[in-house]
Amino acid sequence: MKLLHFGRGIDRAYISRALFVALTTLLTSPLRLWEQVRYGRRIRRAAIDPAPLFIIGHWRSGTTHLHNLLCQDERFGYLSTFQAMAPGFSLVGDGTIKRFLAKIAGSRYPTRLIDNIPLAFDAPQEDEFAMANLSLHSFVHAFSLPRQAEEIFERAVLLEGGSETVRSEWTESYLALLRKATLACGGKRLVVKNCAHSARIKTLLELFPDAKFIHIHRDPYEVFLSTLHMHRTVLPRSQLQEIDADRVVANVLRFYDRLMRRFLAERSMIPADSLVEVRFEDLETSPLDEIRRVYEELDLPGFAAAEPRLQSYLASVSGYRKNAYTLDEDAIAKVNEHWPYAFEAWGYERLEPTAGSG
Repeated sequence: MKLLHFGRGIDRAYISRALFVALTTLLTSPLRLWEQVRYGRRIRRAAIDPAPLFIIGHWRSGTTHLHNLLCQDERFGYLSTFQAMAPGFSLVGDGTIKRFLAKIAGSRYPTRLIDNIPLAFDAPQEDEFAMANLSLHSFVHAFSLPRQAEEIFERAVLLEGGSETVRSEWTESYLALLRKATLACGGKRLVVKNCAHSARIKTLLELFPDAKFIHIHRDPYEVFLSTLHMHRTVLPRSQLQEIDADRVVANVLRFYDRLMRRFLAERSMIPADSLVEVRFEDLETSPLDEIRRVYEELDLPGFAAAEPRLQSYLASVSGYRKNAYTLDEDAIAKVNEHWPYAFEAWGYERLEPTAGSG
């Protein structure tokens, strides 16, 4: 109801979708209440490890692959897909309910729609999705209310537009989520993947001064094409408002710019021994070497113990092929115009469109 009120208008074509989501929320309310009664005190008392490991970087930069690799180390905990889908009843539902939902979801979506990665309920998941199910403060809501995407980005990603009220509400919801994830994984140190966190460095360091950060980056042209594909794939399945195609492109260009500029502005706040930069292309070609370097530069123990599981995981995904996109002159011109600093910041080659294009 809060989201619908915030939306200031649902288009007629999507009323049935909004009603379905509202009905689902209503029907699962008893489960959320049961979880609060049964686990509320334990959740509030759960002590989050003071040095979580945050994986950051723009969407479609390889954060999921990096997250999956690091979570092969059994000493780390993480938020699972089921916990992200049902954060309000993930503890009481970790059994029959999870198996039931996994069977339904698996029959319809055996892989993620945006990149064909297998969808498993126990696999690591980005916690921004869980935040969308807990509060108004999540960028994921931009896919439901695309005409308000810029306002949502400002409030939920930059934590602005409401000063300390927005920040305090986000913090309260986020800490509750991490406490529950900590409880579910038996108190392990959390590996958290959240692309929106790239713009929340200052806030995260205030909460966790000892946190470690891994920033992964990718060729800007590939990021643009892949992010645009993500928006064009997700919007038809989640939107409650119509949006012009050109505005979607403009949003992709604008949000990358605001996210990355904020990261570059706040990056120096992270102690040098608490941040490592990873190039997606290097992770793709030499994953074990890159993960070993991450462990070494962040002074993380236990790589040798985790290496067999890493090798096994890499063998299991050896047949995966990422989506291929055609880089045209228009895309080159747009990226060059809106993200010129990205090439120098991360050492990628800048292309130039042919004369008369763009």
